[in-house]
Amino acid sequence: MKSRFVSWAARCARGAAVVVSLLAALAAFGATPGSDNWQQWSVEFDEDKKPWKEIGSKIPPYPRPENLVPLDGGSASPHRFFIDAQSLSVGEDGVVRYTLLVRTAGGSTNVSFEGMRCETREQKYYALGRADGSWVRARDSQWRRLVTQSVNRHHDVLYADVLCPGKSPITTTREALQRLKYGPPASE
Repeated sequence: MKSRFVSWAARCARGAAVVVSLLAALAAFGATPGSDNWQQWSVEFDEDKKPWKEIGSKIPPYPRPENLVPLDGGSASPHRFFIDAQSLSVGEDGVVRYTLLVRTAGGSTNVSFEGMRCETREQKYYALGRADGSWVRARDSQWRRLVTQSVNRHHDVLYADVLCPGKSPITTTREALQRLKYGPPASE
């Protein structure tokens, strides 16, 4: 019985020694719960939870034919899709902005300056192109959740294969152009 008590007392003493050592280490680094260092750590830790804020964007020049890069919008679509290489940008807000040109099967051409927010799988129209080569701001410029479609899958393809691999925005416009021209790397 005495050996059990000694064993229990030794375990308690070791546990107390560990607690005292941890408290001493915290005090040595100035990280006690009431200290400024602790509060600073708390602020830095919570900074990742700031609400997202979109930065302003400038409407690019109207696309020129020599800057258009084909985008495979899926075999089910009769339309042809292109991205203006000169308009591609990756914003500090995580939004990838680009000009999309669609040549419909009926011969019409639709041009739009858009943004894609990879983190939330959303797309937004900033401006629409006119036949005279000018822009008009989009009337209802709101973020819209991308919905998978069987026809006209160009936004799905842009999101998954070109602009937002792994749900994160591309890091450079060069990367996006490589993905447009050659598809996603085989490692994905």
